Amino acid sequence: MAEQKPFVPFVSPNSDMPEFTIRALIIGLVMCVILGAANAYLGLKAGMTIAATYPAAVIGMAILRIFKGSILEENFARTVGSIGEAVAAGAIFTIPAFLIAGVWQDFFTVQHYFEATAIMLVGGFVGILFVTILRRVMVEDKELPFPESVAASEIHKAGRSGKSGAKFLFWAMGLGALVQILKQIQFFAASWEKFIGFAQKKITFAGGSSVNAGGGALLTTPGVSPAYMGVGYIIGPNLSALNFSGGLLAWGLFVPLLLYFLGPEMIASLQQNGVTNITENTWIDLAYQVWRTIVRPIAIGGMLMSAAFTLYRMRKSLGAGLSRAIGDVKKAASEDSAAVIRTDKDLNFKWVFIGILVASVATFFIYNYFAQDVIGALVATIVMVIAGFFFAAVSGYLVGLIGSSNNPISGLTISTLIIAAILMVALGVKGAAGIAAVLGVAAVICVAAAVAGEMLQDLKVGHILGGTPWKMQVGDMFGIVLAAAVMFFPLLILHQGDIIATGGKFILGENGLGGKAYPAPQASLMAILAKGIVGGDMAWPLIIVGILMAIGLILLKVKSPMLVCVGMYLPLETSFAIFIGGLIKGLLDKRAAKKNFNEAQKVRSENNGVLLASGLIAGEALIGLLFAFLVIMKLKTPIIFVEPSFLVSLVVFIVIGFVLVRVPLKNAGSPDEPAPPSAAF
Repeated sequence: MAEQKPFVPFVSPNSDMPEFTIRALIIGLVMCVILGAANAYLGLKAGMTIAATYPAAVIGMAILRIFKGSILEENFARTVGSIGEAVAAGAIFTIPAFLIAGVWQDFFTVQHYFEATAIMLVGGFVGILFVTILRRVMVEDKELPFPESVAASEIHKAGRSGKSGAKFLFWAMGLGALVQILKQIQFFAASWEKFIGFAQKKITFAGGSSVNAGGGALLTTPGVSPAYMGVGYIIGPNLSALNFSGGLLAWGLFVPLLLYFLGPEMIASLQQNGVTNITENTWIDLAYQVWRTIVRPIAIGGMLMSAAFTLYRMRKSLGAGLSRAIGDVKKAASEDSAAVIRTDKDLNFKWVFIGILVASVATFFIYNYFAQDVIGALVATIVMVIAGFFFAAVSGYLVGLIGSSNNPISGLTISTLIIAAILMVALGVKGAAGIAAVLGVAAVICVAAAVAGEMLQDLKVGHILGGTPWKMQVGDMFGIVLAAAVMFFPLLILHQGDIIATGGKFILGENGLGGKAYPAPQASLMAILAKGIVGGDMAWPLIIVGILMAIGLILLKVKSPMLVCVGMYLPLETSFAIFIGGLIKGLLDKRAAKKNFNEAQKVRSENNGVLLASGLIAGEALIGLLFAFLVIMKLKTPIIFVEPSFLVSLVVFIVIGFVLVRVPLKNAGSPDEPAPPSAAF
C-alpha cells in the first residue's frame, strides 16, 4: 500500500503572513452582527437558518481586497463573521421559548436582556472551549470529508485569482432589499387569501357577500419573499416540496376538516357573545384559530417524533462521535505542546480547562437564578457540562460528515431538554422556576452545539488554508462576546415591531415572537415540551396524534418527516414561497441538463446560485429589521397603495425566478474549465 503524502496547507506553516489584524477583526465583527441578525430574522420566520460561511467568505474577500489583505486575514475575518450565525441559531431556537412558555410576561426588560445575554455568552464559550480540545484530531481525520469547509476554502483560493463571486452576492442583496422595501411601502400585496365556504347553511355577510356556515377552506397565495424563495432554492425542489406538503396537510386537510365539524358551533358561540356581524374575515380568523390551537400542537408532536427519528437514524454517527470524543480528550491530554508548529497551535489546554471550570460555575449561578433551588441548579449544571461536551463533539463530527447546514441542532437540544425536564420533576422543581431552569439548560446546550459545529467547520477551512488555530479561537471569542451582547436586539425589534404593526397589544400566539409573522417553530416546540413536562399541562392527545402521524410518515419512508411537520407549523404563505424557490432550482437543474452541462459547469452554476440566494435572504432580512425598527420608533413610512394588487406581485416572482435561473446559467463557464468543490447546501 502506497504511503500517504503528508498534508500541506495552502500557506506554509513557516509563513509570517498577516492574519490576526485589527482590520480583519473589525470586518469579522461587523459581519458577525449582520449575518447573525439576518439568520435570526430567517429562523424566526421560516424555522431554518443558512450557514454563514459562504457569504462571510465572499464579503470578507471583497472588502479586504480593497486593502490588499492576505488570504489568512480573509480566513480570520470569515471565521469571526460566521460565528454570529451560530449564536443566532442557538438564540432563536430557545430564547423566544421563555416568552412563549409564559416564563417572561414581557419580552423586553433589562433583566431579560441580561438573562439572554448570559445564556448566549456561556453557551458560546462552552462550545469554543470544547471544540478547542477536539480540534486537531477531528480536522485531521481522513474519514471526515467536511464538504462545506472544502468548498469555502476553494472560494478563498479562487479569490486569489479574482474569481470571488462577490458581485452575485451583493447584487442579489440589493435586489432582495429593493423587493422588501417595495413590499413594506405597499407597492404590491405581500400575499392574497380567500375563504371558500362549504355547501351547507348559507349565511349572508354584512355588505351583501355570503358564505356557508359549515366551514370551508382558506386559499392562500405564496408570500412575496426573496428570503423564503432563497431558502427554497438552497434546499432544492425535493426538500422544499416536503415542506410544502406539510402546509397542504395543515391547510388543505386538517383546517377544512375541523372547520366543517367545529365551524357552526364556533359561529354559534360568537353569536351568543353578541357578535352578529359575521363576515368573511370572521371565518378567516376562525381558520387561523383552529390552526393555532389544534393543528400546531399536532405539528409539535410530529416534530418531536421526527427529531427522535433523526437521532435514531444517525445513531451510528452519534455513537462514533461520542466514542471519538472520549478518545480525543485522552489523546489531546497526552500530547506535548512544546515545539508545535504554527498551524497546529491551539489555545493552551491549561487555560481551556480553567475556562470550562469558570463557565460551569457561571452556569450554576444562572440555573440557580432560574430554579431558586441549589440542588436543582447543581444537577442542571452537571447535565450541561456532560451533554454540552458530548453534543459539541457530536455536532462537530456531524459537520465533518454532512456540513453545518444539515446539522440536527434542534434534535440534540430537544433530547437535552427532555432529560433536564424529567430531572427537574424528579427533584421537585416545578412551576415557572422549573420551566425556566429546563429552558436555560436547553438554551446553553443549543448555543454550545451550534457554535461548536460552526467553529469546527471554520477551523477545517483554516487547516486547509494554513490559518493559526489559536488566533481563530481567540477571534471567535471576540465574536461570541459581541453576538451575545447584541443578538437580543434583533429579536426585540422584530417582536415589538410586529406588535405595534398589529394594533399595539401583545397576544401570545397571534403576534410577536411565536405569532403569525414570526412563528419561531423550534422555540415553540421547546416551550411546549418544557411547559408540558414540568407544568403538567401539555395537550397530550394532540401531541400523540402528531407522533402517530410522524410514525406514518416514517413508515412511508418520507425523506425528512421534520420538514413536513415544520411545514404544518408555518403559515401556508411561507411554505408555499419556499416551494416556489425550490421549483426555480428544479428549473435551473433541468435547463442545465438540457444544455448538456458537464460536472464543472453544474458546480459553478450551483455555487453562483447559492450566492444569489444567500444575497436575497440577507437583503430582505436587513431591510425587514430596518422597517421593524422604524415602526418601533414610530417613524411613518410612505404608503403607495392602500389596497395593493397581487398582480404586481406576480411580476416580482417572475423577476426573481429569472435572476435565479438566468444568471447561474450564463456564468457556468466553459466545459474545459476545472470544477471547484460544490458550495451547494
